[in-house]
Amino acid sequence: MFAITKYALPFMSKGDSIINNASVVTFRGSSSMVDYASTKGAIVGFTRSLALQLAPKGIRVNAVAPGAIYTPIQVDTRDPNSMAGWGSNKQLGRPGQPSEVAPSFVFLASKDATFYSGQILHCYPLGD
Repeated sequence: MFAITKYALPFMSKGDSIINNASVVTFRGSSSMVDYASTKGAIVGFTRSLALQLAPKGIRVNAVAPGAIYTPIQVDTRDPNSMAGWGSNKQLGRPGQPSEVAPSFVFLASKDATFYSGQILHCYPLGD
């Protein structure tokens, strides 16, 4: 994230937007994903600090923190036996779909979100 931001900034101007990807795990914690939760927590700190640093240039920095989202990486990295019920313990009884999270990124990139900076948009049901 540091490198891509460093090299992208010279090409960015007032009104542009950076959107990072955080996770619900950052906010609820996870005994089995300490490394992942820590990394995503660092992204939240990076997002908020960079937003303050770039505000004078008119560049907004935000993040999206999805919950459990069913993507090919889930299938590729998990035990097939655990996938059958994965996400069923969530409030809505299922994991989310990429199409349910994508609008959050689109919104933050749009002119409708010009007053958002340093914010983390949470995309998961309350309680998950």
